[in-house]
Amino acid sequence: MNMLVDFRLAKYRMGRIEMEDRVKKKVAFICVHNSCRSQIAEALGKHLASDVFESYSAGTETKPKINRDAVRIMKELYGIDMEQTQYSKLISDIQAPDIAISMGCNVGCPFIGRAFDDNWGLEDPTGKSDEEFKIIIKEIEKRILQLRTELL
Repeated sequence: MNMLVDFRLAKYRMGRIEMEDRVKKKVAFICVHNSCRSQIAEALGKHLASDVFESYSAGTETKPKINRDAVRIMKELYGIDMEQTQYSKLISDIQAPDIAISMGCNVGCPFIGRAFDDNWGLEDPTGKSDEEFKIIIKEIEKRILQLRTELL
């Protein structure tokens, strides 16, 4: 009986070591301005899936500040203060990603020097109601969790 317990403990520890030793994929969430959807995805990726992948966001242009409504609503929903941990970045400012995801091309697809692995096709909530913002945020959350599951 004691050998069985020792075997299970060793197997558990090996599984933990394998998980810890696995190289995390780098996932980049890309928008043109890197001020709203991609910032939300980066924050939620770090919050919900940092055990599985590294999250980055970037754009082909930058804005001086992250979208105020995005900052406020993310703080309200998740307690995440994006202004304290993130800033608007260019694609050239981040590491080359293993996975590149376009947030949606309704404002024009940015050129990143390679093909996107996925296009989430999300509407830009900038200038829209809090309810519309929350719908987009919840959709990003759902997709982050799906990506996390796929990469496990």
